[in-house]
Amino acid sequence: MPGMTPDAPTPPGQVWAHVGQPFTPPDARPDGTHYDFIVIGAGRMGSLLTLALTRAAPHARLLLIEQGGLPNEDGHTILAPGVWTTAHLTPDQHPAAHASRALIEELAQPTPRAHVTLHTHAAPGSVPTTDALREHPDSLALIDPGVLTHATTDPHALTYRPGTLALNATQTAIRAGAHLMLNTRAAPHPAGVVTAERLTVTNTHQIITHETHTLRARHVILATGADAPAQAEHHLGIHTRHARAYQQTPHLNAPSAPTSPTLHHAGLTLTPQHGAYTLHPAIHHRDPHGYAPTGGHLTGVPTGLRRETLEDLVGLMDALPVLATPGLHLGRSLSDIPGSWVALPHGHPHAPPTHEPLDPHTTLLLGGPHADTLGPHTAQALAQQLAGT
Repeated sequence: MPGMTPDAPTPPGQVWAHVGQPFTPPDARPDGTHYDFIVIGAGRMGSLLTLALTRAAPHARLLLIEQGGLPNEDGHTILAPGVWTTAHLTPDQHPAAHASRALIEELAQPTPRAHVTLHTHAAPGSVPTTDALREHPDSLALIDPGVLTHATTDPHALTYRPGTLALNATQTAIRAGAHLMLNTRAAPHPAGVVTAERLTVTNTHQIITHETHTLRARHVILATGADAPAQAEHHLGIHTRHARAYQQTPHLNAPSAPTSPTLHHAGLTLTPQHGAYTLHPAIHHRDPHGYAPTGGHLTGVPTGLRRETLEDLVGLMDALPVLATPGLHLGRSLSDIPGSWVALPHGHPHAPPTHEPLDPHTTLLLGGPHADTLGPHTAQALAQQLAGT
């Protein structure tokens, strides 16, 4: 990087967690920039990118800004499945998946857990479901093997907590010299300008802006997940093809063991968690602009599950009879079911993570439904590209 002293050791970065910690931007360089890189959004993708930038450009001035805490409880990171498997990837995606796995193993303390895909008929590489789940009677009890007759198993799959991945990636980046500003609302503008509003809470629990800083970077990376496409349009006037969808993660009170496999059928993933299961329903399409999530109705009774998800689960009850039991938590309103907005790269629910330039000084970084498996590699590839420029 121009202006760097590559022989000098990089001291640890600084963290500004609240407005009681005074913030003064570093002195601007002759070109007017305060930082080489400003990353907006400390979810999984932004945190991984920040760490990758400290490694690809170890002497760069780097600031990571997050509107909430670490990780943000309102984002998708803490509700993502946290499942690494190549079961649903094309062969050309496998190298990126294995590169991602290396970072997951470094940062997230993953748990080896087989991933079993259930089929209604014989498929390449499949075996009878009763054989695949012979050592997991609790898992076999969830399904009807007369309907889901065959299964394929990925014995090399892992499960991990995406929130832990984001936290450890950020902490490692800070030790390598990156700076972090929490509870700060940031917006990108043309020419690498970022306005950063440090937020505080009043005695009446209102969130207000305590102070605003105008910062300039050689490059800004917008990594705010499902909100990023709208922010790019609002602040930069750039329309993209990307979209978002609202995904809920209902609880299934059925027993799971530490060795129980992750189960997958027809887009629905059942992840063993805390002795039970968390469901990750399929995403079929983008939600239209302005869509406000609402609960559905089952036999006239309001539930917290959105209508499309409820219809999917009802349609799977023959194959997965456990979904027809009181073990499935339906809730009475939307607030009863954990949910979050998921970015859909290129507006497609099956598209891999991506990055793209928005203008000469700004890049958009999106994870999406495949961020568990491919996101770390995508962040790493972008960091190498940015460091090279």
